[in-house]
Amino acid sequence: MRLPLLYPAWLVALVATLGSLYFSEVRGFVPCTLCWYQRILMYPLVLLLGVATYRQDERGFAYVLPLSVAGMFVSTYHVLEQNVPGFGAPALCAAGVPCSAKYINWLGFISIPVLALTAFTIITVLLFVSRARARRLA
Repeated sequence: MRLPLLYPAWLVALVATLGSLYFSEVRGFVPCTLCWYQRILMYPLVLLLGVATYRQDERGFAYVLPLSVAGMFVSTYHVLEQNVPGFGAPALCAAGVPCSAKYINWLGFISIPVLALTAFTIITVLLFVSRARARRLA
């Protein structure tokens, strides 16, 4: 069974992973606590989606979707913490870099958590559409 949308989902995960590494290793941005959680949820997607794409394995959906949806929740929380004054638990980001800090602010609203949320959302949508197409063709 062909699952053509797994490849674009893998590319999104790969670009997001390389982007996060660029921001921290090249630009020198120190990740906050929520950024680390987002990385923990994104990095395995490169491997899992890569294997699922190579094998054209629909079962990868069961492993990838929970990470992607959890990433959407963490990213949404992070976006809210950056943009809504007083939002969030003060103890969560008390040590190190504050989670409300914005290293980038492209077009007045695009921050690193917004980029992560976009990537997790695209991956989730591509997974659902790919699975629906595969089931319709089966």
